[in-house]
Amino acid sequence: MPTRVRELAEATPATRDRYVDLLRVASLGTVVLGHWLMAAVTADGVGNLLAVVPELQVLTWALQIMPVFFFVGGFSHALSHRSLRRKQPEGPVYAAFLRARLRRLLRPTMVFVAVWGAAALIIQLLGGGGGLTGVTLRLVTQPLWFIGIYLAMVAFTPPLLRLHERYGWGVFGALVSGAVAVDVLRFAYGVPFVEFLNFAFVWLAVHQLGFLRADGRLRLPSVLAACGLAGAAALVALGPYPLSMVGMPGEKVSNMAPPTVALLCHGLWLVGAVELLRGPGARLVARPRVWRTVVAANGSAMTAFLWHLTAMLGVYGALLTLDVPLPEPASAAWWAQTPLRIAAAAVLTAVLVAAFRTFERPSPLPLPSPSPSRSQVPSPVVPGSGPLAALGITLCLLGVLGLSMVGFAGLLEGRSAMLIAFPVTAPAAVAMALVGWLLVERTSRGGGVTSGD
Repeated sequence: MPTRVRELAEATPATRDRYVDLLRVASLGTVVLGHWLMAAVTADGVGNLLAVVPELQVLTWALQIMPVFFFVGGFSHALSHRSLRRKQPEGPVYAAFLRARLRRLLRPTMVFVAVWGAAALIIQLLGGGGGLTGVTLRLVTQPLWFIGIYLAMVAFTPPLLRLHERYGWGVFGALVSGAVAVDVLRFAYGVPFVEFLNFAFVWLAVHQLGFLRADGRLRLPSVLAACGLAGAAALVALGPYPLSMVGMPGEKVSNMAPPTVALLCHGLWLVGAVELLRGPGARLVARPRVWRTVVAANGSAMTAFLWHLTAMLGVYGALLTLDVPLPEPASAAWWAQTPLRIAAAAVLTAVLVAAFRTFERPSPLPLPSPSPSRSQVPSPVVPGSGPLAALGITLCLLGVLGLSMVGFAGLLEGRSAMLIAFPVTAPAAVAMALVGWLLVERTSRGGGVTSGD
């Protein structure tokens, strides 16, 4: 294990909630494994195993674990913002908070976008882009939707944290009520475009639970898990909601895009479940070897997430190039080959992580200090930078979400996709994300604020 990782692990303060770090790594790892398992690639294209074997869709009630990541994000964001307020009680903190939180997220993301954008342009200029290559150019950007949603959560953290500190559970209740109202307007009255509001209401409600955990106010996780599971089951059984908690090709209604109340209930059950496992999980991660592994994984988790589909599709591309037979999805031969494909994808992901992890600079674990030092003084913030930072993060999330939808296929033909109510092309999406990132970077100088991760 690298010396740096060992030093960070050994320097971890006793007050750090290591279980949160474990949840962050485990949730991203589960998503990666789920994507590798669901891919049903043949010589004719890429399908979804859950569409081939619909009975397996019930597995998404365990494998669709993104709500846990957003819940953990709310916990970390609350601690980070409060720490910044203590260090800079009189100054504007919004821009500094955004910059501190986004640094580690956007650098590896923009590198990923730049590498794939250049590769896509070269491939299409040379006349390529058909077959599995074209599918790859469309699919590799899909995980960026998660980055876009996470950016929105970072942007909303300061005002929602203020509301949480005043109204507590009331803010969570208001967000849940908003999600329910949206689904009623969508399904009962057919109001157009209203469903997109649930990208905010549903995910921010889960994020708000992280604030409550930071204050020690999630005291009945068994009730939360039971109510969430019962609610999701009832909605799927009685309402217009599908069984799968991930998007399925060709479905009229998706629980994911846009999110539904059923997905919100699913998130509640998962949050309650992981909180019930908090004691055993904390004991597990207290072991030095386990904690060192978690620290190492946290240092490159986002890089692995960004590149895992590239690795998976690269494995399939190699198999097709070498004329290795690809069995019919869900057949006995396909299942027998699955462990080998996953192992190969894991190895290729590790290679890509080794190549690109330098762009994901791990935030240092908080270290005890006997007295304030110059390096701990918050970075100076440009006066009036709050609106500029808000504009920057809005452009970032729109650009990243747009790119997740349109992909890099059809660059030369100007291929576009609908982002809520307006079309967006890949070059336009990249430009929005880049300009937004630069705006956020310009709002604060230096890097004295730690992220609290």
